[in-house]
Formats: sequence, structure tokens, C-alpha cells
Amino acid sequence: MKEKLQPYIDLVGQNENYRRLWLAQIISNFGDWFGILAVYALIQQYSGSELLLGLIIVVKMLSLAASSPLAGFITDRFNRRRLMIICDFARGVLVLGLILIKSEELLWLAYVITAVQMVFSAIFEPAKTSSIPNVTSDKELVNANILSAASWSIIFTTGMAFGGFATAYLGTDLVFIINTISYLVSAVFIYRAVIPQVEMSDEEKRKNRNPLTGIFEGFRFLRDNRSVLRPALAKGTFTMCIGALVYMLIIVAEDVLLMGSVGLGILYAARGIGTGIGPVLGRRLFRRESGWIRAMGLFMIFCGLMYCIASWLSSIVFMSIFVLLAHMASGSNWVMSTVLLQRRSPDLFRGRVFSTEWLLFTLAQSVSVTIASLILEYELLSIRECMLAFAILLILSGSFWLIKIAPKEKDAPDEVLDGLELKPSS
Repeated sequence: MKEKLQPYIDLVGQNENYRRLWLAQIISNFGDWFGILAVYALIQQYSGSELLLGLIIVVKMLSLAASSPLAGFITDRFNRRRLMIICDFARGVLVLGLILIKSEELLWLAYVITAVQMVFSAIFEPAKTSSIPNVTSDKELVNANILSAASWSIIFTTGMAFGGFATAYLGTDLVFIINTISYLVSAVFIYRAVIPQVEMSDEEKRKNRNPLTGIFEGFRFLRDNRSVLRPALAKGTFTMCIGALVYMLIIVAEDVLLMGSVGLGILYAARGIGTGIGPVLGRRLFRRESGWIRAMGLFMIFCGLMYCIASWLSSIVFMSIFVLLAHMASGSNWVMSTVLLQRRSPDLFRGRVFSTEWLLFTLAQSVSVTIASLILEYELLSIRECMLAFAILLILSGSFWLIKIAPKEKDAPDEVLDGLELKPSS
């Protein structure tokens, strides 16, 4: 076991700048996932509406989507390290504002604060992801992304599990305070890291002084580089269905399992474990990057099949198992598409590439959650039937990907596809 973990231990032990960026991610993510159930609890406490619960997710996603194009330009135009520190401080202050919500009349604050918070997240996320190739070597890059995904999953699991219990037994105010502290500690670690960056020349800065010029230049880069566009579409295609399925786990925990925040914490913990395990196993099954685009379609089909089964279960144990299996596939899709984008995108465009990917991802998730919440609000389908419908749509999406998208990967340059063969850790 130690031999299998050694590459990751060496990465964290020997690469000081990656370690600090990684620790910042762990701390801020824990606060995020620890606190999100408290937001859900506030909405359920003061409204009890499935539509309003779904709306908070839609507000998050649309805020991210609306600000992503400009955020991508900003992360390529300015110093990413400095931007991440500013975003952490801003998000920490905003989260404290959620403590003011004490009645149904003030519930609108949750949506406003969440929307502004996501604007800063739209800058932070592409800045962080774009920085990973700059603090790692070529050989370290895949391990760095797998470790980041696994850490996200572990923190997601523990954060959601603890968050469910903390929300139920400690109250939402304390949870929001812990979330604020996590952002501030994250900023300290990023401040101590050295993060190289290829900056725009004076001529490029003059050319891109108009943000719209820089934004459209990023879109043109994706349009003209299909080997980059394909992995940029992967997360959005996946989340067109799985976004709604993850949202519906909130309703399942409340109305089917009758376990409230505790049940949701367990289901989200299963989701997190699967997301962490998946990329490690996916790397062993698909060792060459030339097979990763095809693998993404297979992962969509597998994930849809797992949710088809989960939609008819009533046991928290068995449902958790199939949710775990489903998100092993989604985690593999996430890491593979991220690594391909990091390898195939030059540093000067990387922020805009990742922000465009984030735009597609958030729009797809917003649409899927909106449709699912409307179906449930107006009782067009039961919760089980709605989950089954979106699971089947995910299977169809995967089939389309295999038929239409994957075959075009052969047109990419050989050096892009086969430049690095991934060896299993030993």
C-alpha cells in the first residue's frame, strides 16, 4: 500500500508550492462542504419548498456562468496568486452575512450572498486549476490532479458528514463562522506559495485591454483547437443529467429515506468517496491519454446505470453503495478532462479555457436542476420517476458521446495524444 501511495507522498513532501496550494484547497473545501448543508437547512426551515431549494443551486450555477467569461480573462490578465488571496478574503466576509437570516422575510439574503460569493469562486477556481501545471513537473501533473480530486472527495465526505450533524446539533450560525475561518486560513497558505505564471507581454496587454477582446480571443482559441474543445465539453455533457440527480438526493434524504440532513450527509459522503476512488481506478483502466475521450462516454453510461438502480432503492446502505459507484465514474471524468485541458492549453489561454469549461458546466447544471425542481414542484413525476428519467438521459448522453465525439479524437496530433503514457503507481 505504501508503495502505491509513494508518488503522492513524494509530491506533497518534496514540492513545497504544490503542497501549499493543495492545503489551501483542502481547508477552503472543508468549509464549503461543511457549510452548504446549513444553507439548505435554512431554506427548508423557512420555506419547505422544493422549488426554492433547487433555486439556490440554480443561483449558484448561473452566477458562476454569468461571471465565468470575464473571470477567465482576469485570471489570464492578472497575477493568479494575488487573485486567489483576494477571493478567499471576500468569500470569508460574505459567508458571515448568512448569520443575519433569522426569518422567512430575510431568506432572500441567502440568494444574494450566494450569488456574489460565486462571482469570486468563478475567479478562484480557474486561477487555482490553471496554476497546478505551473507548480508541478510534467511527470507530477497527473498525480497532482488525482491527489487534488481525492482530497476534494475526502474533504467533501467528511465535510458533508460533519456538516449534516453540525447543522442538526450545533446550529447554522456556528457552521457559517467555521466556513469563514476556512477561507481566511486558505488565503494564508496561498500567500506563502510561489506560483509562476507566463504573463502577457506589454503588446498583448494593449491588445487585450478591452476585456471583450480577450474573452472572444479565448473563444476563438477553443473553436480553432478541437483537441482542447473536446475535453472542455466533457464536464458540461456529464452534468446535464447528473446535476439534477445530485440535487434530487436532497429530496430523497428528506422524503424517501426520512433522515433529513443526516441522511443527506451520508449520501453525499458516498458521493465523495466515489469521486476520490474513481480517478485512481480510471487511470489504471485507461493508461494512455489517447483513450480518455472514449472513456468519458463509458463513464456517463455507467453512472446512468448506477442511478437507475439507486432510484428504486429505499435502504440508505444500498443507495449509498450505488451512489458511490456512480460517482466513481463522474470523478474519473472530472480528472481526465482536467488533465487533458491542462496539457493541451498554453498558459496564456489556460484561464479562459477553464472558465469557458466552467461556463458550460454551470449552465448545464442550472438547466438540469431547474427542470428537475419544476417537475417535482408541479408533481409531474414522483421523485423516483424523475431520478430514473435523468439517469436514462445520462445513458443516452454517453452513447451520443461515444458515437459522435470520441471518434474525432483520432484527428488530434499524435504528440498531443501519445506524448505521455501513464504508468501505474508501483
